[in-house]
Amino acid sequence: MNTSLARARSALSFSCLGHLYAHVFEPIFYIVALVLPGELGLPYEEVLALVIGGKLLYGLLAPGAGWLGDRWSTVGMMALFFIGLGLAAISVGFAASAWTIGLTLGLVGLFGSIYHPVGISWLLRNAVDKGSAIGLNGVFGGIGPAAAGLLAGGLIEFAGWRVAFIVPGIVVLLTGLAFLYFLAKGWVVETKADRAPLAAPSRGDTVRAGIVLSVTMLCAGLIYQATQPALPKLFSERLGEGGSVGDAALAVTIVYLVAGLTQVVAGRLADRYPPKWVYVLSYVAQGPLLVALAWLAGVPLVMAAMLAVALNMAGIPAENLLLARYTPAKWRGTAFGLKFVLSFGVSGLGVPLVSLLRGMTGGFEMLFFLLAASAMMVAAAALLLPAEKETAAP
Repeated sequence: MNTSLARARSALSFSCLGHLYAHVFEPIFYIVALVLPGELGLPYEEVLALVIGGKLLYGLLAPGAGWLGDRWSTVGMMALFFIGLGLAAISVGFAASAWTIGLTLGLVGLFGSIYHPVGISWLLRNAVDKGSAIGLNGVFGGIGPAAAGLLAGGLIEFAGWRVAFIVPGIVVLLTGLAFLYFLAKGWVVETKADRAPLAAPSRGDTVRAGIVLSVTMLCAGLIYQATQPALPKLFSERLGEGGSVGDAALAVTIVYLVAGLTQVVAGRLADRYPPKWVYVLSYVAQGPLLVALAWLAGVPLVMAAMLAVALNMAGIPAENLLLARYTPAKWRGTAFGLKFVLSFGVSGLGVPLVSLLRGMTGGFEMLFFLLAASAMMVAAAALLLPAEKETAAP
């Protein structure tokens, strides 16, 4: 096999695993949060607030991680991600009180902040069909919450909530050791230039796209961030009498597994058609579904949630392609870091928003009306992106 191709495939493999791991621990916490009130003697809303510090760090530290990837080493930062995240997750499982749970979840957020600006930038530099690569990578990001629901639900039922963090933490740590081995063997290498470069955009288009995408990424991130903590509680309340933690976890698994798989199709569409229109249409279609979630119950609730989350995830490959298209390769890690300040940092306020609206209204209706309005705002703002041009370099 061609050495360059083998290295590209290794980069794709570790990037996909990293994306899965980056999205697995927060949903695990949302499942664990269903049983922690009994363990800690706290109301659900206060338990949910324990993850806020980690969520803010997950987004706010992303630009620094991206800058270090651009200026220092992408592979060095990826090694730090795997090793640090694995150890941090294990530490959550050994936390003895509410404040130590919050502290160790903060460490999960700290090391988790590395992946998106570094791992996706690294993936794009190695990819030829960038939309397809992002779509495949996105599937693993979608599988993360799905695996979290299944894993956490099963481990909580049979071994307790602590094991739900310790077991996946060990898996991530072992992946980090494997990554170091590949790095030592030269099977994974540093790369600073694209294998299939894109033509440089004009300065005007870059500024315009930057402003528009700042708005859309903030609103899109709010939808994603608020939906994740809301769905487990919503399912536990509306899937019939006596719904268990396991039932809610299974529903979350089904929703995110099916929704995550749509990113392969979405990535190919973004390669074949203008990413701008894939982006716009995915959010136009989300609005009515988010409104429906305010009232549905039972199987229709799960189906509507699956479609809404699928459409939210379908916009991600197009969004990442648009950001890559209007950013020079040497600054791409920093640009993706700034994206995740918005979509995971500032939008991470979606979690306290869920807690606040739930406490004020006793339900989720107001939350989903707000999220539907956010989806419409994304679609309207995305219409202002520059007109699509052929941007592939000769």
